[in-house]
Amino acid sequence: MKGRIRLFCGKSRRQHIRGGFAQFGSVFDYDAAAMTIPVLATHILFAIALFCTSVAATYMVLRLGILDEPNHRSSHALPTPSTGGVAIVATFAVGFAVVWVFSDQARLSTFHLAGFAVAAFGIALVGFLDDLKKLKTFKIKLGAQIAAALVLLAFGIVFTRISLPVVGAFDLGWMGYPLTVFWVVALTNMFNFMDGLNGLAGGTAIVVAAFLCAVTFMEGSYFVYMFCYIMSAASAGFLVFNFPRARLFMGDVGSQFIGFTFAALAVIAAEIDVSRTSFLVVPLLFFNFIFDTIFTLCRRAMRGEDITQAHRTHLYQLLNRIGWSHAQVSLFHFAVTAAQGIGVLVLVGFGPDERMLVFLPFLVFQTGYAVAVMTVARRRGIVTAPPR
Repeated sequence: MKGRIRLFCGKSRRQHIRGGFAQFGSVFDYDAAAMTIPVLATHILFAIALFCTSVAATYMVLRLGILDEPNHRSSHALPTPSTGGVAIVATFAVGFAVVWVFSDQARLSTFHLAGFAVAAFGIALVGFLDDLKKLKTFKIKLGAQIAAALVLLAFGIVFTRISLPVVGAFDLGWMGYPLTVFWVVALTNMFNFMDGLNGLAGGTAIVVAAFLCAVTFMEGSYFVYMFCYIMSAASAGFLVFNFPRARLFMGDVGSQFIGFTFAALAVIAAEIDVSRTSFLVVPLLFFNFIFDTIFTLCRRAMRGEDITQAHRTHLYQLLNRIGWSHAQVSLFHFAVTAAQGIGVLVLVGFGPDERMLVFLPFLVFQTGYAVAVMTVARRRGIVTAPPR
């Protein structure tokens, strides 16, 4: 598949704003089937610049000293600086601005791009207010997430078609709207729930972004490709301060923003971007997070617990409590996510009828993992057996 991304290049009016950049930017022209060395070097330099921006921004946030006080759900014992996600959002905003101003084909229509920006940065603001303890209940946060998802719908970022085994592809009609809202809100919260150990959320974001970047580059979904490597660079700069030892935490401002952004990019890749990359790519990349969340919510609901209340019984938290260190749990999830990324590379080569089959080995693995963790946790009295 061939295509051309034109960043900092061409004769568009945006380049006249940055006359000096116009000549430099011609090296961003590339054929998707044959990336040239100058273009690859320019992309790498841009990613390094974003990484350095993220490191600097994270250091400045660290100096602010906004502390997260430990509670019964926390995996840390001492007050630790929070809101590190502000640096991720700020770095992403820098990359977003570069794409908005200088990109030709690696951008959506202004209408879609504006909707994505309003929704994503709006959810970051909600997360920041939550970090500052300004949002009193989960219902307020949930309402804000739904509102951000509705913004996407208002700007045309919505599922319109779905392809299922045997049934094939069919139009969703009005059902596309609630399905889009459910998907966006669900992944936003799943990522937020899984941000509980040093490096886990930030490192997973890097791995997911890297594989999604590779797939969308190969398929020609240029917008998603660009924003995935922006997200990867932004998360990597933060991770310097969060793994293996956490000098600060991401906070809801980072976890909700990242989860929401990946959810929105999944819709954009499937419905709006050039190549229409399969929606199943992102759910498979996050399958370990999705399984952990669904398993935990179902288990707590069956025990009659309030699923909206904070707790420490996610599988990854139990794995930590039975003796694995923060670094060991995070590295385990990085490896699982990378394996899921390899699965994605297989998935995109299959037809619609075979793609769901790629999930099966990961479902089997996650089921065995859950059984093993729960068995050890019960033997050690960390969790109790369900009531009969």
